[in-house]
Amino acid sequence: MHRGTLDKKEKEAVGQVFTKGLLPLYVLYTLSLGETNGNDISHKIGERTNGHWIPSTGGIYPLLKKLEKDKLVVGEWNESKKAQKIYKITEQGRLELENKKYLLRDKIEEALEVFKIIYNDLYN
Repeated sequence: MHRGTLDKKEKEAVGQVFTKGLLPLYVLYTLSLGETNGNDISHKIGERTNGHWIPSTGGIYPLLKKLEKDKLVVGEWNESKKAQKIYKITEQGRLELENKKYLLRDKIEEALEVFKIIYNDLYN
């Protein structure tokens, strides 16, 4: 039976793979492009993935708090507009980003290869 969309549980399961494995890395990457707030990080990831992956801000903010505690990002309150915390990547965060990118590259390539095989088996 063909379904055009995933049901809620399936979407949550797919989302968890991205959130647990790739979100910390991609948040660091996003901040490496420039400082911003948590809401904007979520929107930028959504834009970069053409709307296929839009992390909830409910997941972004606890992650930012953890990254801040680990000294990978720093957050400063911006009082000029509405009060919001603006995050920027630290030098330690840049090193972590490069290290994790290097460590995960083979795993991501492997996952892409597995997805291609499964896709071809199922749809070709």
